[in-house]
Amino acid sequence: MKVMNGEQIVEQLEKRKGGYFILKVDSESIKQLSDQNKTRLICQLEHKISFQCGLNHYGDGNFFIIISSKNMNIIDKKSGDKIYYEIIEDPNPLGIDIPETVQILMEQDEILKEKFNELTDGRKRSILIQIKKVKGFDRQISKAIELINNPDLGKPKKRI
Repeated sequence: MKVMNGEQIVEQLEKRKGGYFILKVDSESIKQLSDQNKTRLICQLEHKISFQCGLNHYGDGNFFIIISSKNMNIIDKKSGDKIYYEIIEDPNPLGIDIPETVQILMEQDEILKEKFNELTDGRKRSILIQIKKVKGFDRQISKAIELINNPDLGKPKKRI
């Protein structure tokens, strides 16, 4: 498992590009990863926090990882500050844990399990994120069935 680490100055994207805090990752480092830019990662900052993440295209052939404002506050840093980072490949290709409700559902319903397994990792991840937001076991089960049977339900509508 490839480990990338070092120190880097945190940047912030322009407001029109989201205003996110970012950690740049050069394209040469990405070429060494097993699935290259499709790889899910675990990013550790300042030996204080660790989070699952993915790569975003920077536009010049390189990539970046988004650091949330909440995580910036935890490490007590701001744009322009130097931070220590460590990035490793996430052994979980989805980059997210499957909720217990979905695991139980998959064990009990082979057809639903087949439908879920046919989806792309990105679509699975999106569905799981939506399910995790739902409170209550029964409501999570209903939402899981609904989204797995109709995976386009949760997609944002394209504007014309």
